[in-house]
Amino acid sequence: MEPSRIFDILERNLKMFPNADVLAEKIDGKWKKYTIEEYNNYARWFALGLLEMGFLKNDKIATITNNRPEWNFVDLGMTMIGVVHVPVYTSLNADEYRYVFDHSDARMVIVSDRKFYEKIRPVCDQVDNVEHVFTFSKTDISKHWLEVVEKGKNCQPETIDKLEKIKKEITPSDPAALIYTSGTTGTSKGVMLSHKNLVSNFMAAANVFKMDSTDRYLNILPLCHVGGRMGNYQTQYVGACIYYAENMGTIAANLKEIKATGFDAVPRILEKVFDNVMAKGRALKGMKKKIFFWAVKLGLRYEPFGANGLLYGLKLKLADKLIFSKWREALGGCVRLVGCGGASLQPRLERIFWAAGIKILNMYGLTETSPIITINRQEKGQCKLGTVGTLIDGVEVKIAGNGEILTRGENLMIGYYKDETLTKEVIDEDGWFHTGDVGNWVDGKFLSITDRIKEIFKLSNGKYVAPQPLENKLKESSFIDQVMVLGEHQKFTSALLLPDFKYLKEWYYQQGFPNGHSNAAIVNLPQVKKVFSDEIARLNKTLSEAERIMRFRIIADEWSPDTGELSASLKLKRKVIESKYKTLLDQIYRR
Repeated sequence: MEPSRIFDILERNLKMFPNADVLAEKIDGKWKKYTIEEYNNYARWFALGLLEMGFLKNDKIATITNNRPEWNFVDLGMTMIGVVHVPVYTSLNADEYRYVFDHSDARMVIVSDRKFYEKIRPVCDQVDNVEHVFTFSKTDISKHWLEVVEKGKNCQPETIDKLEKIKKEITPSDPAALIYTSGTTGTSKGVMLSHKNLVSNFMAAANVFKMDSTDRYLNILPLCHVGGRMGNYQTQYVGACIYYAENMGTIAANLKEIKATGFDAVPRILEKVFDNVMAKGRALKGMKKKIFFWAVKLGLRYEPFGANGLLYGLKLKLADKLIFSKWREALGGCVRLVGCGGASLQPRLERIFWAAGIKILNMYGLTETSPIITINRQEKGQCKLGTVGTLIDGVEVKIAGNGEILTRGENLMIGYYKDETLTKEVIDEDGWFHTGDVGNWVDGKFLSITDRIKEIFKLSNGKYVAPQPLENKLKESSFIDQVMVLGEHQKFTSALLLPDFKYLKEWYYQQGFPNGHSNAAIVNLPQVKKVFSDEIARLNKTLSEAERIMRFRIIADEWSPDTGELSASLKLKRKVIESKYKTLLDQIYRR
């Protein structure tokens, strides 16, 4: 039986993978696992408990939590009775939470622990429609989510009949999720996704990833992120066990502990993994260091399926034995697949990971498309590194006259919640969704993303500049961690640069300069400014006149979702950054 509604996964997997461990979390230093039967029981009891509490089809429940098995229990419990799940990022501020709770009409809010309860409870008290607030972890100040489960366990017989009746009446077109975009510009939009949207996409993804019940998958992306959610569903669909990473700092340790065969990521995570590997390589001495960087240089020339010829293949085998095998060992020794999306991936990272025997399946999509539109495959003829791959099953794409990517298919959202006008602005009369991204076809079937329409800016001389490709090229420098390229209505293009301070200080001390300087002091040293000038000059040689970075400033800050410069999915919030550094930008352009 193939699922047509999300909760159908449970009935299917009870038959196909009885007694299999499907979900796991780290508690007190040990992995606690749940079988498919336990998963089904908790989801069903939660659904029955909600019915006992008077919840109805199309009611909304918001969750704010770290990734954990309980998220799935309540998620599938909600879908069984037509309640719409509103998963929310843990990094929002009080005003943003208030907006989501109010706009979504959430009747219940479930948070992870005491810390979030103390933060969220006052917000909930200000929103009339929020009736209940629960926590997943037990506290002495909150209601515990198992109270709902207990109501389900002890429900009236007629409630069980009611559940079965509702389940039969739920159609694939019914709404299942209301996801608020992380918002790099303006107010978050509520994206309504149906069972069909999500099911069609995760089943198509499963055909690409080709995992099975023997796989061990480390879930890293937040489950409120549509990519994390899709990966979560498609991994469950194939019967693999999902382990939830403890936090961003434990990824490498968790991969090793479980000997993961795959994990999910956004480009920022892969950048950090690569930076850590390179730092270890730089710490080597003598011949070991030479061999390490020989292997890296070789890997950066990688083309899949033996396209570089026999001699290159022989060199790669040697590099793998000496260097790349150790990279895999550092990640547990079994990782072969990484699903990556959510932002622009540096092509060099894609190549080096493939060369190291870890296939990065780079994909493209949006929250509105559930999310995958295109994805690179593992098969010859279906993969081209440097692109976001070919169309996933059930999806169409065409390129408009202005280069904008338009798409339609089973994965396309129902619409924006409470905003029919905006929905009609992005979905035309022929059903094409206007993504706002600019791209083109490579070799007639591989999609290449060049930038966001809203992020492309025009200089005062009328020349257009796409910032994302420039930013990715700049981030290839070991000295640069983050970068934002600017120039709207200005005479020239400029950039704000955030150093990789770990590497910068390493270099700085190797030059014989004294220790003890703060980050702010280091970025203002003449020697450091010259290094960054040289990096910019090297890039400028490869660029058109309009794209060349004529001025830049080095920033001593750190950008993150918590400080506001990055979205929850780790994309640049350009307007926030421009506002924060207005004085600096005025200096650059001498306004």
